[in-house]
Amino acid sequence: PQSPGVVYGHGVALGRRVRDLLGAEEAARAVVLGYAETATGLGHSVADGLGPAPYLHSTRRPVAGVARAGGFEESHSHATSHLLLPEDPALLAGDGPLVLVDDEFSTGNTVLNTVRALHERYPRKRYVVVALVDMRSPADAGRLDDFAREIGARVDLVTTASGTVRLPPGVLEKGQELVARHEATATEPTGPAPAAPPAGSVERVRLRWPHHVPDGGRHGFTAAHRAGLEAALPAMAAQIAEALPAGARRVLVLGFEELMYAPLRLAHALEQTVGADVDVRYSTTTRSPVLAVDDPGYAIRTRLVFPAHDDPADGPGERYAYNVAGGGFDAVVAVVDSAADTPALHAPDGLPARLAAHVPHVLLAVVPSYVPRPPHDTERPSMLPEPLRGPDFSSYAPDEVGWLLQDLSDVTLEAPTEEREEAIQSGGAHYAESLPVEYQPSEQYQDLFHAALETSAARLARAVGAVTEIVLAERSPRPVLVSLARAGTPVGVLMRRWAQFRHGLDLPHYAVSIVRGRGIDANALRWLADHHDPADVVFVDGWTGKGAITRELAAALRAFEATDGITGFDPEIAVLADPGSCVRTYGTRDDFLIPSACLNSTVSGLISRTVLRADLVGPHDFHGAKFYRELAAADLSPDFLDAVSARFLDVTDTVDAQAKDLLSADRTPTWEGWAAVERISEEYGIHDVNLVKPGVGETTRVMLRRVPWKVLARTGAGADLDHVRLLAEQRGVPVEEVADLPYTCVGLIHPQYTRGATGADGKAVTL
Repeated sequence: PQSPGVVYGHGVALGRRVRDLLGAEEAARAVVLGYAETATGLGHSVADGLGPAPYLHSTRRPVAGVARAGGFEESHSHATSHLLLPEDPALLAGDGPLVLVDDEFSTGNTVLNTVRALHERYPRKRYVVVALVDMRSPADAGRLDDFAREIGARVDLVTTASGTVRLPPGVLEKGQELVARHEATATEPTGPAPAAPPAGSVERVRLRWPHHVPDGGRHGFTAAHRAGLEAALPAMAAQIAEALPAGARRVLVLGFEELMYAPLRLAHALEQTVGADVDVRYSTTTRSPVLAVDDPGYAIRTRLVFPAHDDPADGPGERYAYNVAGGGFDAVVAVVDSAADTPALHAPDGLPARLAAHVPHVLLAVVPSYVPRPPHDTERPSMLPEPLRGPDFSSYAPDEVGWLLQDLSDVTLEAPTEEREEAIQSGGAHYAESLPVEYQPSEQYQDLFHAALETSAARLARAVGAVTEIVLAERSPRPVLVSLARAGTPVGVLMRRWAQFRHGLDLPHYAVSIVRGRGIDANALRWLADHHDPADVVFVDGWTGKGAITRELAAALRAFEATDGITGFDPEIAVLADPGSCVRTYGTRDDFLIPSACLNSTVSGLISRTVLRADLVGPHDFHGAKFYRELAAADLSPDFLDAVSARFLDVTDTVDAQAKDLLSADRTPTWEGWAAVERISEEYGIHDVNLVKPGVGETTRVMLRRVPWKVLARTGAGADLDHVRLLAEQRGVPVEEVADLPYTCVGLIHPQYTRGATGADGKAVTL
């Protein structure tokens, strides 16, 4: 480990030498290419000193949806294949100088392979090779000169030092004997493998990484990116400094394989923030194995070994951190990207656990992995409006959700519950053509909500974390969350918050309308396809009942694909709770009270149900909804979100374990909920599955919006049903206990409702 100021300063100085070599005019046209893994940070520092110049580094990590602009082989490396994955292919297509940066120039083969591959596609007249040391033999030096003449280009070399290596006779045998003698005892201190780190020894630091600034040069890093990072570095360094334990005098900032530049800049900014009182050092983990020998004259004294944790393309393997154990550090700040923030990282033999066995305090900082957006068709200009956002529409913060809806707040849409029920069941109206009168909870009911929230906040946080981790692991590293308004929207906000808290990701989140029997808002899908890759879209809902919306969405997306020719939308819904076993992506399959189901708009950003009526919603309009500004005094939306978010830190370890279990489990939907609904519909003489609403959430909706007939409660159901029992008492609805119910409860809508037959209050039952 070395002072980050020394490391960064040396790279910048090399860049300035290249600038002097090229001259101002040519330097302004240059592009810098660094080599993975060891020179990703060095190359980026050279680019800073050169211009700053656009920068790209090779990578060994394939990225779905990003086309290769080139590749080459590194024959002496432990992972030979390099990929070039610029977001903008034009980055390599210019004719200005190409500056290639590596840590050492040993044979020149890697540079020859690179120049040969790129020159065939993007010929240019000048190349500059930058390395810390030039260790080529005279023959190898001559090969590079011959190659430059062959392609008709100038190749310059800028290095810090040069030399040769002479190997004495028998060096290979002596090396093998040394490895055999030391490797079993000197790589790590002896003793059993450590268990999970002690409680409190690993702490997360939540970095406010700037939006739209890549984590490095894997896909290109421009002058605009650099300006954004420079502006944000002081605040991020202050966050790290504040998280350091009191009295820490020696701190290591530890990067992660190809992720070298971001940790280096954070370490340098931290060094400048804390001043001379704290000795800040910098190094990185690596995939390169080196023998550790605890001898004062040997460079690598200790070695920590841990498993790869970013699902590498070449399969699992060991990774290493050198000279950390025994380094006298009071704290280590491990910096990884979000793609590597996996259950494997947090396993008992993962990097934080290994560090915690040797360093008193381990901080973990996660930088969001930048994934370029695939290009979308720009030939069809979108005439659709931009999403509505708070505070003009909804009480949510503007960055929490964008509503792909039109504002119908000034239209009178509410009708008495009984009037709506009669119209719906008679076929005279669709439920989405009007709104129920907003339920105004009594003081007693609000007390129940707060009690339920206090009781279930941690449980909700675990489910939010688990479903978000599954989405990030299986769907997209940077998903676009699209919640089904409105029950899905609080869940979408919480998933977005978890991704930000746990991985430093700033995920887009939109809310769209889906209407049973009418499908999803096709104009909202068109807007999403115009602005994002449909393959990144993850539809989010609160819970499943019998799975009707799951089926509705799948059918609607098939129809949309047929009419618009837009493919890529995945019909698989991510839900907080899946008691009906209708989906693969869920946080839990328990049927428990999600407090946001207790209330209507006052826990959903003050937004109504969505509305679809021909005289209000035209063929080129989004579906509509109302913003109940007049209910601001009763709004509990922030209370709900903040209560759950406040438990994130407490449940992190549990979520890691839960997500790991879920990811390895068979989560195939069984649709047992649908079978139960069909059985109940027949047993109770209803003969219409649409009037059977299974689960705590759906039963609550029945009590608040429809004319309930009765509630079936599983025998022994406890506090999760307190609010249902209260609503049933207030509306005169019987609660019947059932022994073999697969749900905690099921709400039954009155199957033959007319006000004349049953009375205007809906309490009398005549079948």
